[in-house]
Amino acid sequence: MYVIIVGAGKVGWNLARELIARDREVTLIEFDHDKYRTVEQELEHAVQYGDATELWVLERAGIQRADLVIAVTGDDEDNILICQVAKEKYGVQRIVARVNNPRNLQHFKLLGIQPAVSATDLILRLIEHEVPEYGLIQLLALEEEHLEIIELEVGAGSEADGKPVSAISLPEGSLIISVLRGGTGFVPKGDSVVNAGDQVMLILDPGLEAEITLQFASTGG
Repeated sequence: MYVIIVGAGKVGWNLARELIARDREVTLIEFDHDKYRTVEQELEHAVQYGDATELWVLERAGIQRADLVIAVTGDDEDNILICQVAKEKYGVQRIVARVNNPRNLQHFKLLGIQPAVSATDLILRLIEHEVPEYGLIQLLALEEEHLEIIELEVGAGSEADGKPVSAISLPEGSLIISVLRGGTGFVPKGDSVVNAGDQVMLILDPGLEAEITLQFASTGG
């Protein structure tokens, strides 16, 4: 696998280091000359100097044969542009973009730049995971597949409490894929019973969240 990483900050530098350690072919591109010189002392020929928003810089790095392009600069506009060019002009099948400002996440999605990773958004999801009062947690949105993976807690006295998976009235387009109980997860069978306090993971079509939540919400509110 050949990977091009744009942006030699802490994220890009560490990514390049880890991928090289896993025997991946990597080229790291950095526009800031001082940063480039610092990284070059470790990565040597695996880092190139230049502005990756310019086509000749990407072509010099060999984007025509890249399997994956990762844009992790500190500028969201640059990350969008680099990924768009990689995908649409050079036909790179896999792209990953860093989102510095979570308010820009929707712009990445609208332009088809996926996956787009926002550290702020990820931390918020972790906070939600640790605070059950927040209710349903969206773990992953599979934009191209039009699917979501969510997690919610089985409420005491809910319609699902004490029922086998096969007897839970889920809407069409949803499926229970995992149950976490006492710190241990398992893939349930049709006769597996879910109990109050279990963390249930489901895969579903977008838009079914409210209907599914009703099945697992505690009757006490």
